[in-house]
Amino acid sequence: MKTARVADVVGIINGFAPFRLAEEWDAVGLQIGDPNATVERIMVALDPRQAAVTAAIAADCQLLAVHHPLLFKPLKKLVTTDPQGALVMQAVRGNLAVAALHTNYDIAQNGLNDLLADRVGLTDCQILKVTGSDELLKLVVFVPVDHVAGVMTALFKFCRGSGNYRDCSYRTNGTGTFTPLVGAKPFIGTVGQLEEVAEERLEFLLPKRSLSPAIKALLAAHPYEEPAFDLYPLANPGDEFGLGRIGRLPEPLPLLDFARKVSEALQTPVRFCGDPQRSVRKIAVCSGSGASLLREAHFKGADLLLTGDLKHHDATDAELMGLALVDAGHFGTEMLMVNAVATQLRKDLAQRSLSVEVLTHSGEAPLFQVI
Repeated sequence: MKTARVADVVGIINGFAPFRLAEEWDAVGLQIGDPNATVERIMVALDPRQAAVTAAIAADCQLLAVHHPLLFKPLKKLVTTDPQGALVMQAVRGNLAVAALHTNYDIAQNGLNDLLADRVGLTDCQILKVTGSDELLKLVVFVPVDHVAGVMTALFKFCRGSGNYRDCSYRTNGTGTFTPLVGAKPFIGTVGQLEEVAEERLEFLLPKRSLSPAIKALLAAHPYEEPAFDLYPLANPGDEFGLGRIGRLPEPLPLLDFARKVSEALQTPVRFCGDPQRSVRKIAVCSGSGASLLREAHFKGADLLLTGDLKHHDATDAELMGLALVDAGHFGTEMLMVNAVATQLRKDLAQRSLSVEVLTHSGEAPLFQVI
């Protein structure tokens, strides 16, 4: 089995929770540690609290993957007399790297908000608030006819399909001309002589984020020493991403029954706002603190918003909108990430033949207790 580095694991996290999706104010990715350090054990936790850091070091872990960043605001000093400084120093002295996947995991497809929506039984889910979309390019490459299939196969894995379609491209026939100069090692033709070759023009739709690996794959698959290709910026919108999800219950439920369903599904106490017998079916969810999406949920026609950290004035605003609320707490709506991230890391590490053991921090509990 191949030895894993901290950078390898952070790269895997970037694969299923791309750091580019994070909100501008957020702090994600590797926060503490040496990217080239060897990893044999990883611990996953919701919060980088002292109990998690201590447990990870005691379990001989080299990396702690957390949802909430350990370093969120810039530090003006790093001293052990400061509680946060002491925690950072504990991690450093214990050779424990710390990586955060925060709003990038909230926003990512199959990330925390999709987990939350699925756990409470929603179907046909869409993004609640779109915050951006992938930038698209058109990649055009000219390939001798005998090598078209190989180049297409190499590029399809990086190119964008359309709806329920994949492996999308466009092909036209033509003739390529070139004269190899002194020092060239042409795949076809002779130095100093004009060559004409039957070629095909291949066109692909490519997310800009995939450009670098796509070009590497193109150069590896193309037979020419210097392949000809063009890149065109496009105004077409790419795949959208954003905060929260909105979906539907299979059948309408009274608000009280849905609140009980959420409490049971998330194994956490909940609060609710609205007529207990009111029927709800179209549900918006936002893990963590989602009060800022009240108006978005109302605009999208939701009967109810499920989130955490709601305040009195949030409830009065929702009441005016005719929007019911269920508050399952910040911890309750986000704790799903621990087992989900651990499962994803085990799967991806096994696929890449990296020998790493993944643990979960089982001692986490909500910061606020209910009596």
